[in-house]
Amino acid sequence: MNDFLLFLGKFFKHGTAIASLAPSSPWLSRTTVRNIPWDRVKVLVELGAGTGPITKVLAEKARPDCRVIVLERDPDFARILRERYQRLPNFDVVEGDVRDLAEILRGRGIDLVDSVISGLPVPSFPKDLQRDLFRAVKQVLAPGGSYNQITEMPWVYLRFYRKFFDRVQFAFEPRNFPPAGAYFCQGVKDLS
Repeated sequence: MNDFLLFLGKFFKHGTAIASLAPSSPWLSRTTVRNIPWDRVKVLVELGAGTGPITKVLAEKARPDCRVIVLERDPDFARILRERYQRLPNFDVVEGDVRDLAEILRGRGIDLVDSVISGLPVPSFPKDLQRDLFRAVKQVLAPGGSYNQITEMPWVYLRFYRKFFDRVQFAFEPRNFPPAGAYFCQGVKDLS
């Protein structure tokens, strides 16, 4: 089954638990990670990788000494990601929940990460899950690190991400269908 049909089926079965009708385009995938300093990044985490369009860009750009942890909750997507990327010695595909992120990283000897790249449909999450996600990100994101969030709703969620981060920028990608973009966020706010 091709990625588009798998994604579409998951979307119709699970609705907003799947972020999109189709995998991200190569343009949107590159836009989502364009702020990453590839020459000095040591650890990256991707959340909600789906079939791996952003993972593919990470595999192309990350140096061999950069660890990449790909976290995917859906077992079908996780299996596809393992088939495609587990052969890379610096990649680790984990089937798991974002609420367990700190524990998953500690189990791999990682305390802090340079960047978290998210393909999760965060605005459609229940408020308690949103808070849990950003608490987990705050716990593991190194000072100065970035949280990059893909979106298919350009500019719509700017205020939403400003509730959770001190600094938020948006990059528009018109070549995706539908036109989309990415939020680049820094400084997770205190979410007590």
